[in-house]
Amino acid sequence: LSAVTARVAEAGGDEDCQIAAMLHDWIEDVPEASADVLEERFGPRVRRIVLACTDADTHPKPPWKARKEAFIAGIPKKQPDERLVCCADKLHTAPTLVRDLRLHGPATLARFTAGHEGTLWYYDAVSEALAERWHHWLPTELRATVRELHALAGG
Repeated sequence: LSAVTARVAEAGGDEDCQIAAMLHDWIEDVPEASADVLEERFGPRVRRIVLACTDADTHPKPPWKARKEAFIAGIPKKQPDERLVCCADKLHTAPTLVRDLRLHGPATLARFTAGHEGTLWYYDAVSEALAERWHHWLPTELRATVRELHALAGG
């Protein structure tokens, strides 16, 4: 969370964006979490950004593929501050995968719900969607990281 927040700050995100970055997984990962509580504590803009980064707000979560397809389909409608936090999140996770692939090889991706093919598909699709009509260094760096992910994963 701190790394995503630092990336948002580095990329020019203001205080609300940084707060949203710190909380971007909260609704997804905490069953007791509530968008209303988020808004009450941090305001409507933080709520909006966090919800834009959330692919499921129910527990248990819907099936992985449907969640990810819906999330990707919504990216073109995201506002710049929402894209900023979302891309910073992916730009933290993708290099972590690259590091793990270097250390442990392609078997690394087998531990993910989507496995090798699904994980590569997801990072391709999300990085392409984030780069559409957004000229910023974050999606450019994400695309480069995803290319490296493919090279190391053999996909």
